[in-house]
Amino acid sequence: MLTTTWGDIRRARPDEAEAIRTLVRRAYAKWIISVGGEPRPMRADYVRALAEHEIWAIDGRAGCIALIELKPEPDHLLIVNVAVDPGHQGQGLGRRLLTFAETEAQRRGMAELRLYTNVRMSENRALYAARGYRETHQEQRGEFTIVHMAKTIPAE
Repeated sequence: MLTTTWGDIRRARPDEAEAIRTLVRRAYAKWIISVGGEPRPMRADYVRALAEHEIWAIDGRAGCIALIELKPEPDHLLIVNVAVDPGHQGQGLGRRLLTFAETEAQRRGMAELRLYTNVRMSENRALYAARGYRETHQEQRGEFTIVHMAKTIPAE
């Protein structure tokens, strides 16, 4: 567990796959109608994600209430998923987790953070833009249009 100025952020455990899946499904449920189907994180295999990626969590009274899923790449750190339980949204947890990712990228000597989101998730795109992410390109994935974004991370 890392105790930071933004709270305790800990590495999620392999036995938490079902709790993580439940959290992510709750967090993304509001997007189903606007994007025209379940967003990709709602359909992910979290047993596999826990084995292949890094999932970092913030706990509340009843367990995990927010998470960020990171995938280290050779030249950048990819943010695969950010999810905050609907009952805890608006409290700055997503911003804390993005700050954590920025700190991790810097600590690892990576000059860039990348992420992607559905073009119809306008609130998320606005949050990322306000945090300094720029749109790099869009791509079509089946019926979904994905917006790729990146943020340059200054060296320590």
